[in-house]
Amino acid sequence: MIEESIMLSDITTKYRQNIQNLTAFEKAVLVDKATERPFSGALLNVKEEGVFVCKLCTAPLYRSKDKFESHCGWPSFDDEIPSAVRRIPDADGRRVEIVCANCGGHLGHVFEGEGMTAKNTRHCVNSVSLDFQKQAQNGMMPKDARAYVAGGCFWGVEHYLQQLEGVKSVISGFMGGHVANPDYYDVVRGGTGHLETVEVCYDPERISYREIIKHFFEIHDPEQTNGQGPDIGSQYLSAVFVSHEEEAATVAELIGELEENGYRVATQVLPASPFYAADEGHQDYYERKGTEPYCHGFVARFDKRRKR
Repeated sequence: MIEESIMLSDITTKYRQNIQNLTAFEKAVLVDKATERPFSGALLNVKEEGVFVCKLCTAPLYRSKDKFESHCGWPSFDDEIPSAVRRIPDADGRRVEIVCANCGGHLGHVFEGEGMTAKNTRHCVNSVSLDFQKQAQNGMMPKDARAYVAGGCFWGVEHYLQQLEGVKSVISGFMGGHVANPDYYDVVRGGTGHLETVEVCYDPERISYREIIKHFFEIHDPEQTNGQGPDIGSQYLSAVFVSHEEEAATVAELIGELEENGYRVATQVLPASPFYAADEGHQDYYERKGTEPYCHGFVARFDKRRKR
């Protein structure tokens, strides 16, 4: 689905500081939407197993299995990692731009109907917009996986999840709505459909997706149906946003365990959609303030059956 146009100046606030680490040419492509010369990119002929990630924010974008030779002069993929890439129509109405859904960095353009593969889609991507993470010899995929959860005020969820060993960063933001690039007050007013959500960047060799989601269920109340603690409203509902079937199965299994222990779980399981980071004032809130969350706390819900 083609989303409404956004300005490149809307690169997610959380990642604007990363721009200063780019070379002049990388900035020209990722920020100013320039295009590298055909057949000049370092990743054009890469055929090894692994994942292609955004150079600006390291979000996983494409898998090697979806890369194909199109003879166009740029790396080509006929599919993206779910919810990783956003489509934006060019101003001339002739082409469709693709950007990283996580940070807004420019990737290239997408074309359909060319018949080059069975999926009939070609993501034409600038090498300079990407980094390649090679699959390890033990078959493990590269580090830096992501999980998305909503459990009330994102300050508290962020506070507890970023304490887990193996979690590299937690970003407070918004997911699940129908408006591009919402700000905090847009969401608070309730007109965007977004939930306050955190993006958990983690090392899958040090902590599993299951461990993160299990901990999430133990730091907020998954039974509350109208918000979280004293925070009432649709933006504070409990949800896990899943990117593929394996994640959905893991969440379903954990919910089943909670229900066996007597909990009436209200947490929604929803497909992942574009994530928008909140502004800097909402990041690391409790760490900067030096206090503890007022509506989150740890409860060992998986250890024994709940008494009613």
